[in-house]
Amino acid sequence: MEKGSLVLVDYTARVKDTNEVFETTREEDAKKTAELYDPTRKYEPRLVSVGESWVLKGLDEALAKANVGDKLSVEVTPDKGFGERDPNKVRMIPQRKLGDKADEVGVGDVIEVDDRTGIVRYVGSGRIQVDFNHRFAGKTLLYDVNIMKKLESDSEKVSALVRRRTGLEDSKVKINLSAPNLDIELPEEAFLAEGLQVIKRAIANDIFKFVPSVKNIKFIESYYSAPAPAEQKKEQPKAEATTTPEAKK
Repeated sequence: MEKGSLVLVDYTARVKDTNEVFETTREEDAKKTAELYDPTRKYEPRLVSVGESWVLKGLDEALAKANVGDKLSVEVTPDKGFGERDPNKVRMIPQRKLGDKADEVGVGDVIEVDDRTGIVRYVGSGRIQVDFNHRFAGKTLLYDVNIMKKLESDSEKVSALVRRRTGLEDSKVKINLSAPNLDIELPEEAFLAEGLQVIKRAIANDIFKFVPSVKNIKFIESYYSAPAPAEQKKEQPKAEATTTPEAKK
């Protein structure tokens, strides 16, 4: 496939030497790993732009040589994956540097130090060894891949690019494409999303790149008043109790 092709890819990724699944678009595979499965997530094929580094280099190169419908088994070596392990990225730090939570830290915990994320490898004698290498640095990875579809029409490209950045279902976003103009109406639930303006800028950049027929993009945020509550039914007058002559006796 040529560079820049937008394709939907279904895959499961494992660490070769342990067979640990660390990423997947398939719900059935995710459920096999308790730490990986997220019941709030919708598992579906991932949008990938071939040759644009949206995935690891080793996988990207394999996609470039494949066709829609292909099923691939791809081995990704460290140099084309998460890199080789760098011993200089393993540091010893004073345990007190972690403040009040220092005593709660144990081996294997993921912590943040000086705005860097690392894994605790050792705790003792008032010191902590932190490994700032990527978790899978030095590991060979295996990808089981199905290339599901290549996006061809401008409308499906726009929908997929919006979904990639927002995570919103297609049914919640109104898209009106009449090249060179494009209107995108986001649902009210998206208005308070963190970094919304940055997200919209990223969507626009993606669309200008992958859908060159679009020259103008308008994002629409519509607010609708809540429907007026239904008028309460007027209470019917209660019938007055009557007393029969027999009841008076």
